[in-house]
Amino acid sequence: MDIKFESIIGNDITLKSTLIMLMAAMLMGFAVSIVYMNTHKEEGYMPSLITTLILLPAISSTIILLVGSNTAQALSLAGAAALIRFRTTLGDPKDLAYLFFTLAIGLACGCGYIGYAAVFTVLVCIIMIIVERTGYGKSSARAMKLKIIIPENLDYPNAFDDIFKKSTDKWRLKKLKTTEFGSLCELEYIIEPKKEVAIKELVDELRTRNGNLDISLVLNPHEDRVFLS
Repeated sequence: MDIKFESIIGNDITLKSTLIMLMAAMLMGFAVSIVYMNTHKEEGYMPSLITTLILLPAISSTIILLVGSNTAQALSLAGAAALIRFRTTLGDPKDLAYLFFTLAIGLACGCGYIGYAAVFTVLVCIIMIIVERTGYGKSSARAMKLKIIIPENLDYPNAFDDIFKKSTDKWRLKKLKTTEFGSLCELEYIIEPKKEVAIKELVDELRTRNGNLDISLVLNPHEDRVFLS
């Protein structure tokens, strides 16, 4: 027998239904925030994002409850959301997925479908935990993004080839740009260090070659979070 999800909101908005909706939305947001923190222990996370994951379901459910079927209010909401989108930047697409997740919870709660929102929250949280624990989709290669600042008089195309041959399995010059009115150059490489090579030794050797100018090493080329310089 199929379970039918029914809305707790009738024709009129009551204090009881509003409190149930808000409490359910925030509790589900809190559950999502716990999953997020546990799956981001290694790479770290922004504390402000945790607060957002808790509050966003309640905020979006309140907006949906107030908008209802009013077309003018719905268009105003879309305009406000567009302004917020252009004022915020997220570095990790996975963070954006969590925000859309909590937004969907808020939409379901705002329509009164608390049971549906609860089932949706549990299933998606379980999937996210499984994906994180199994490492599904993660690359096995030790690819890193390396940025090196060098003086203009250094022969940049082959300046570090001997170091890379000794310390990496693969390397590739990805981008070159000049800075400081052409007096400095910034090289961006994608490298795969050898397993037996210590990152500190590699960085120290590069610094002796580039005159102790800035070096940044991103441990994951798709996330600008962890740097060594």
